[in-house]
Parts: sequence; structure tokens; C-alpha cells
Amino acid sequence: MSTAHNSAEKGQFAKTVLMPGDPLRSQFIAETFLKDAVLVNNVRGIHGYTGTYEGVPVSVMASGMGTPSIGIYSHELFHFYDVDNIIRIGSAGAMSPDLKLMDVVAAQGACTNSNYVSQFRMPGTFAPIASFELLEAAVAAAREMGVRMPVGNVLSSDVFYDASNSTMDWARMGVLCAEMEAAGLYCNAAEAHKRALALLTISDSLVTGEELSSEDRQTGFTQMMRIALRVAVEMANRN
Repeated sequence: MSTAHNSAEKGQFAKTVLMPGDPLRSQFIAETFLKDAVLVNNVRGIHGYTGTYEGVPVSVMASGMGTPSIGIYSHELFHFYDVDNIIRIGSAGAMSPDLKLMDVVAAQGACTNSNYVSQFRMPGTFAPIASFELLEAAVAAAREMGVRMPVGNVLSSDVFYDASNSTMDWARMGVLCAEMEAAGLYCNAAEAHKRALALLTISDSLVTGEELSSEDRQTGFTQMMRIALRVAVEMANRN
């Protein structure tokens, strides 16, 4: 039952899918953490793998960049492949001076300047939020691992190079960091009555101008990856 964007057959994705933006990060996770990982999708170079972690089936598939891209892939995973949980594991730019490079943030909520939510024809402003069940499991995993993981609001922006130079305005309301996908994922999860969470590693700072290399972004986010994998195991054990 392949789609225009996914060549996998039904049943080839696990109930929990980790979703980095970068296809090479998807490949890195599969090769580094999953046992007996099998490539189940590679349409448009969007690597999707399924294997096991601590004996639990887990999938990892890239989302590409931006809300329209993750909107397509998460919709298909939720609606066509019976996926119950999607955990975005991505990068973000710090807007809080308290965040340093390589810090991990859990997105409790996702503000956005995107028009994505308008398709659902809500008679007001919808607030995209994470699944509390996934968030609770991630916080417990981070605490057990000794990882400091701030939890709060993030900005899912449609623009990376912001001509209006207004991104930092969100910091006045306590928004921790900027990324490009969480709000779209959370909207799709809400519409499908499924669960979603975004875990983000700080790759650059809008406060200090510091940034990581592309190689660091691809292979250096292992704390975030391990937290997400522990959440996948926890969700399997609850079912």
C-alpha cells in the first residue's frame, strides 16, 4: 500500500517512529542504535528504517525540512501505516540565553507563524501541544540519564532566513528556541488522535551567534536520540 511519498508496505513501520529532519541522521540512528534495521522507504531519498531497540520494534524516518514536508510524512504514517507515536528529534536555534549548544529541549507547546492549521477550519486559534504521555516519559528518561532538559514553548517558523528579523520577538513571551516542524506535527497528531513529541538539540544560538557544524548536527545528537529511544521502549511496555 505504498503512497506517492512512501514505498513501505503496511506493517513495515513500528508503532513508534523517530523522525529527524535529515535523512543522513535517520541512517545514522538506524546503523548506530537499531538491531537488524531494514530500509523500508527511500522515496526522494527520505530514508526510513525499522529495526529493534532493546527488543522493541522501532522505526526511524526523515521528515525533510519545514511544516509542509513533515505534514505529508506524519499524516501518512498516522493515517496509512497505523503509527501511534511520532517523536521528532531535530535541531533548533536558541532564543534563551540560558540555552547552550548541544542542550536538549522538549517542546511542550509549539507557537507558529505558519498557516498550516487553517486547513482544519477551527473557529479560533488552535494551540499545538505535545502528547503529555510522551512528554512525561521523555522527562523521566532524561532525569534517569542525568540530562538537563528544559521543557517549554518553542517556535515553529516557516522561514529560516527571516527578512523581517522578528524571530527573537517571541523570546519576550518565554519561547525557548526556534525550529520548523513541531507545530505541523502536533496538529496532525491532534487531528488523527495520535501522539507526538518534539525533542530538540540546540545547534545554534540566535543570542550569541554560535553554531555547530553540519557533521555535528548529523551524528552528534546522541543524548536526544537515546531519550527518544527510551520513550519508544516505555510506550511499547505500556501497551
